[in-house]
Amino acid sequence: MPDTTSTSPGPREILARYQRAMLDKSADDLADLYAVDAVHEFPFLSPGMPARYQGSEEVRAGYRAAWGASPVQPREIHEVAVHESTDPEVITVEQVVTGTVATTGQTFSVPGLLVLRVRNGRIVHVRDYMDGLGVAHTMGRLDAVVASLGDRR
Repeated sequence: MPDTTSTSPGPREILARYQRAMLDKSADDLADLYAVDAVHEFPFLSPGMPARYQGSEEVRAGYRAAWGASPVQPREIHEVAVHESTDPEVITVEQVVTGTVATTGQTFSVPGLLVLRVRNGRIVHVRDYMDGLGVAHTMGRLDAVVASLGDRR
């Protein structure tokens, strides 16, 4: 049962901090939102991303590597819809991340859906449904990703 008397930040506040960390491409700020044993899953194919991160330190290392190697600069996160659950620990957000690719100047718009579970002010579980093929297309890597799919058996 969640602690309803706690002054810990709730799902809405954690979501705002999560989005700020994404815009800043700050792996440290992002990972600091997670419980030590949290799970972050990518249920859809996201080229270059693992199926999951286990623990805040994997989140930190994984996002540090991904963001450090990426010329993508997110500029805005538009919340299409935010759904608060009957479960006070869970919040779901449909969002669109927009920005530019620094190396080409190309703009992008990538839709996604996050389901966050927050307990005692920390993320304990995330299901991150992002348009991985849209990201690959934005980065000019779609042909390589499609070719690599033939190798998956």
